[in-house]
Amino acid sequence: MNDKTISVAVFDAKPYDIVFFNKANEKYGYDLHFFEFRLKASTAHAAKGFDVVCAFVNDAIDEKTVSILKEHNVQLITMRCAGYNNLDLKALFNTIHVTRVPAYSPYSVAEHAVSLLLALTRKIPQAFNRTKSGNFSLVGLTGRDMQGRTIGIVGTGKIGKIMANIAKGFGMNILLFDVFPDQAWAKNIGAEYVSKERLFKESDVITLHCPLTPETRHFVDLPSIELMKNDAVIINTGRGALIHTKALVHALKHKLIGGAALDVYEEEDKYFFEDWSTEVIEDDTLARLMTFPNVIITSHQAFLTQDALESIAHTSFENIRAYFAGEALENEICYQCGQNRDSCTHAKTGRCF
Repeated sequence: MNDKTISVAVFDAKPYDIVFFNKANEKYGYDLHFFEFRLKASTAHAAKGFDVVCAFVNDAIDEKTVSILKEHNVQLITMRCAGYNNLDLKALFNTIHVTRVPAYSPYSVAEHAVSLLLALTRKIPQAFNRTKSGNFSLVGLTGRDMQGRTIGIVGTGKIGKIMANIAKGFGMNILLFDVFPDQAWAKNIGAEYVSKERLFKESDVITLHCPLTPETRHFVDLPSIELMKNDAVIINTGRGALIHTKALVHALKHKLIGGAALDVYEEEDKYFFEDWSTEVIEDDTLARLMTFPNVIITSHQAFLTQDALESIAHTSFENIRAYFAGEALENEICYQCGQNRDSCTHAKTGRCF
């Protein structure tokens, strides 16, 4: 762009985004503007005059939003996340280039999943609340060992593989499900790829680490839950809609499973990342989930580590630099599937656009 300073509109910016983006920008010198509100059709005009839009997981980049961004000559959308389910890929086709951060810190997400698992199975929140009020009774706090139990890992990308390594350290039996199995890796760690049905039947823990696609939406539904052991637990740090939430509530209510720990929620966009402590939660399903003693909900914070935030800022800025330098975009998405163009099957067959 010659000597013009590249201008970047950062939507849905939180204090931690501002801190880490400003720190990373000392190297790049972009003209950054932070907007607290989310990107959607009604706010997209705020991008007027900007070269780049930086968006996050709950920004609604639908057909109308894309049209407005194109009208204002936005050249690049850089997603500061790995997910792409909030992008209208059809609308973006041959319109605006989009990059993402495919692997900011897979350790942060896997480690948070393990934290949720241990907190759930060892009843840490209940114990903490008791001792804060001077109650040191152990009645009702009986947990169980992870060693020797079976974990079912859905999705064996970077995060899923790290989760498997942690589970191996616990001495767990590891079952895997992925439409693109890595058999050599599985054999090396002593894990086994199995059918969806077998994974649900045999696992004591099911943890979700796959992207949200039309094929994986409601991967966990009532028929699959009914296959589970009645003391098995579900961990979800992927995307909320991987689980049919009303089916999960039904299962918890009727004690079909042992519990759930969720860092994401199917209809989270209204509530997550915001303070609703003095307001009424109008979402009846979310409110019902919050009443179960065997459910832990965190507000999409699995990514929230210093390491991940540094990586997100650096990769987002590198994506911008590469685009305006005319370099190949390592992290540009395929408009057919949303995956990185350098690795997706569409790119390999020339059908990425």
